[in-house]
Amino acid sequence: MAKILIVDDDVHATTLLEKVLAIKGHEATSVNESAETIQVANSTSPDLILLDLMMPEPNGFEVCKMLRADPNYAKIPIVIVTAMDDNESKETAYGAGANDYLIKPFRIDALAQAIEALIGQTD
Repeated sequence: MAKILIVDDDVHATTLLEKVLAIKGHEATSVNESAETIQVANSTSPDLILLDLMMPEPNGFEVCKMLRADPNYAKIPIVIVTAMDDNESKETAYGAGANDYLIKPFRIDALAQAIEALIGQTD
């Protein structure tokens, strides 16, 4: 079981992801205000972070950079989960430190595979 932090301003999206992750045996915590990401991460110590890009300030690109700049989260896997399906967004996200990029809507098995592939890479 992994502890997963979901960062998305859409409450419906975070609620759905929490339910799906619980079914897959993970412990999920959500934050709907991107500015609170570091604070919530500090209190939950996630093994992986699911991060939306399209949020009020700071946006997901900025949150990803903030997480990578923090020694506590520099090596925690970050999976971008967004509707932004353009190459520039993908390049920017990977440049900010994302480990994977899933486009909404996505298949549940694709999310599960991304999580399984990254959980073992935190050492």
